[in-house]
Amino acid sequence: MATHHARLSRRAFLHGAAATTAALVIPHFVPCTALRAAGRAGANDRIGIGYIGAGRRAQQLTALPPDAQIVAVADCYLPLAESMAARFQCRAYQDYRRLLESADVQAVIIATPDHWHTLPAIHACQAGKDVYLEKPLTLTIREGRQLVTAVRKYARVLQTGSQQRSISLNRLGCELVRSGAIGRVREVIAPNYESPWECALPAEAIPAGLDWDTWCGQTEVVPYHNDIRTPRANPGWISFRPWSGGEMTGWGAHGFDQIQWALGTSDTGPVEVWTEGPAFHPPTYAQPGSIAAGNKICSEPLVRFRYANDVVVRLENIGQRGGGQFIGQDGRITLDRGYLASDPPEIVAEATKQGEFSTADNTDTHLANWIHCIKTRELPVADVEIGHRSATVCHLGNIARWTGRRLHWNPDQEQFVDDAEANALVSRSQRAGFEIPENV
Repeated sequence: MATHHARLSRRAFLHGAAATTAALVIPHFVPCTALRAAGRAGANDRIGIGYIGAGRRAQQLTALPPDAQIVAVADCYLPLAESMAARFQCRAYQDYRRLLESADVQAVIIATPDHWHTLPAIHACQAGKDVYLEKPLTLTIREGRQLVTAVRKYARVLQTGSQQRSISLNRLGCELVRSGAIGRVREVIAPNYESPWECALPAEAIPAGLDWDTWCGQTEVVPYHNDIRTPRANPGWISFRPWSGGEMTGWGAHGFDQIQWALGTSDTGPVEVWTEGPAFHPPTYAQPGSIAAGNKICSEPLVRFRYANDVVVRLENIGQRGGGQFIGQDGRITLDRGYLASDPPEIVAEATKQGEFSTADNTDTHLANWIHCIKTRELPVADVEIGHRSATVCHLGNIARWTGRRLHWNPDQEQFVDDAEANALVSRSQRAGFEIPENV
């Protein structure tokens, strides 16, 4: 039970929390000299936005504020780009590099499969464009550090698509944990996110207008199959290791981001990761099949993380895909997307008396924060370093399953301690012509 002093501390915290909540408002490397740098937008200017990727998620990211407008769309499946361009009466490209050459594009929204996140984002930075990049930020840990370097070098604004940072109820929940509302946190119970499996689907005819070689990008070219290109199909690229980290990075990028935020570790990460249970043997899908069947296999063994302050994060078969349960000396806080509860219940009941808190998805608010920061040059609520560190936790979980042993991680050096095999998994080989440049 929290002491009277702790309750007074929560009241003091809530005064500041309410104020904070109210304030939320392709084939080859292209040198930056080959791309026109965009000018900095003024406070009253309307920002021209280009979309790289025109699929399902891109369509969900079109609720821009009035001071932004869609001016161009690029997708390696040209009919998809043309369809979206017709909807918004703008230009369509198959090659995103042509979009980056456009002077009326001041910023880009990248909503591609995970293996196509980093390279166009770096190219956009080199072209002087600000970036909204879907989560998980990168395919590997190494890519994340390369992207942070590029964003800082070219002084760009990059917002990670972790929209839960713009849901005021989630912000309140994370601040309650950090402020000591449940005392010192001892452990966190997180959802048991699934790792990816292997893909050997049979060949199908490539649709007209699709540049499949470019879609494969940095990965080796495989025979086209519609269930690869379609996310969360049967099963879809999100579940396959060449192009994603499975739901460990898909949903995990949301849940681990909330854990990082609540623990006050948004600029660092765990120092140890290990597994408990049977060895990991991911299946290979040679025919379309059930996502549920693969997820069951790829949710074992269970993963554990330890932070430098000895907080342990345990993946268990619970709900809260967008958060977790924070267990402290004086109580428990349960956090999910747009959901907040506590034991004792008075912790949240008292906190929410301070005003109205949003529980909706709030992607539009997240986009508005990005546009605001483009004009002010402030750091957005989900800055590139935050997105990189949250994605890193996801990647560490997969690497622990792939190696099957206890690993010691140095979050400052972003390397495993004395483990060459694990360090080889911090990056991946990249197909010639699609390499992410070392010197950004």
